[in-house]
Amino acid sequence: MFIEQFYSEQNQKVSFTRQQASDFAKQVADDFNPIHNLDAKRFCVPGDLLFAIILHKSGLSQHMHFDFCGMVTDGIELTFPQQHVDAAKVVDDNGKEYLSVSANGDYSSCETLIESLIRSYVGFSGHTFPEILNDLMKRNNVMINPTRPMIMYESMEINLKRVDMKEISLRFDAEQTVLNVDGKRGQAKLKFDLLSGDEVVGDGVKYMVLSGLREYDQAVIDQICEDYQQMKADYKVAQV
Repeated sequence: MFIEQFYSEQNQKVSFTRQQASDFAKQVADDFNPIHNLDAKRFCVPGDLLFAIILHKSGLSQHMHFDFCGMVTDGIELTFPQQHVDAAKVVDDNGKEYLSVSANGDYSSCETLIESLIRSYVGFSGHTFPEILNDLMKRNNVMINPTRPMIMYESMEINLKRVDMKEISLRFDAEQTVLNVDGKRGQAKLKFDLLSGDEVVGDGVKYMVLSGLREYDQAVIDQICEDYQQMKADYKVAQV
């Protein structure tokens, strides 16, 4: 599967170079968060890459829940489940946990189905900022700290009616997407439907935590978005 180019594996230990993780973020997720840049001081492997590897290695179940509990940096060796399991933890050699997954219901190992779900979900997830979160922050009159933005991937879940289809696409559900604010902290709940052709075959939700919130400032947000789009444009020019 295409995902194999974005990680390395030896003796059933998975690791990432900065290049692999950054390429996944930019080329698959269209995610230009500076934390995934090659020269980032606090470099982090995208959580969506960990999600993709879980599906690639252990398959897709009707009901799946993922908890993200640690930032993965380049060079860390991780143990992933190598087959279908009802519950598993992704840990390093010291036993530190970075991701846990629980699964139940019917199961599929269809590569076409799994790849379509990975591409659909990751493409949606990579556009969380600025597209989705900006609208939520404006509605709640809050925004992230522009000098030290703290947006953390907390968890996500998928619920399917069946797993016998060949492909899945995703449709964002803006009406059921909310940001709950408590002082300087907020939790974003991003809802989506899963479709096979025109049929809704399931749904899911992605949870994110925002810290260091402050009063919304349109001029500051506009500058953040302009810088983000410029970074994306510069990257694409460099790839030509």
